[in-house]
Amino acid sequence: MSTFLSKEVREGLEAAHRLARARRSRLRVRTADAEFPVIRFWEDGFAVEVETAPRLRGFVDIYDGPEHLTRCLIVASDEEAGERRYDFKRATPVSDSAPLDFERPDTAPVALIGPS
Repeated sequence: MSTFLSKEVREGLEAAHRLARARRSRLRVRTADAEFPVIRFWEDGFAVEVETAPRLRGFVDIYDGPEHLTRCLIVASDEEAGERRYDFKRATPVSDSAPLDFERPDTAPVALIGPS
């Protein structure tokens, strides 16, 4: 049985697959003035669609829905099959609390009770 598809049908199927991947993904890359869906994400980089995102460079933020995951310094690495891949030069995880400058023992008090 032949599985030949015309060029237009093939391109339509590929576009539908890219759109479905972008809708499924909650991950977003945010620049200073725009936000774009992330198609794929791995330990040292991510990929976005070529059609929806311009060439990015510099500092960007990665979000999972409303949660800020990381702040990254990126560089474009490759473009293939309708996606543009970026590598992290630096990726700093975001924390909602200030870092401690010293080691805190497990038995340290959480708060102090003052005089009444």
